[in-house]
Amino acid sequence: MQESLTIGQLAARSGVAQSALRYYERLGLIRADRTSGNQRRYARTELRRVAFVRISQQVGISLEEIRDALDSLPASRTPTAADWAELSTAWRARLSEKIRLMIKLRDDLDGCVGCGCLSLQRCTLYNPEDKLSGEGPGARLLLPPAEQAPPAG
Repeated sequence: MQESLTIGQLAARSGVAQSALRYYERLGLIRADRTSGNQRRYARTELRRVAFVRISQQVGISLEEIRDALDSLPASRTPTAADWAELSTAWRARLSEKIRLMIKLRDDLDGCVGCGCLSLQRCTLYNPEDKLSGEGPGARLLLPPAEQAPPAG
């Protein structure tokens, strides 16, 4: 049987504050057993889940989506490499789209900020005559259609 970790040990090993670990547990992102004294004990496999949560957050995935992904992993056993690969495959298209958007932002932001117009209403390159204003508020050119805000009205 694997030795379990206290919340302090999990925090030290993962680099995540104890308060954040308790929050992750409340959200169902990680699981803990309780001792007879009601102290949390985490299986060592929870380190992998904490790392997955942190990395996913860093690329802009919501905690709800992270929980849904983690819920797809088997609860009755330690996830295998195949389990993690299946989860990765499910996210591949979404992450590729995020990468594409980040590259577009990186490549176009300096030109836009550097042009000096400071206004998408007057921008002759991206929004001549403010033609996108009729589509509603928010960014229109960087977001894929599924993520755009619905038209105002």
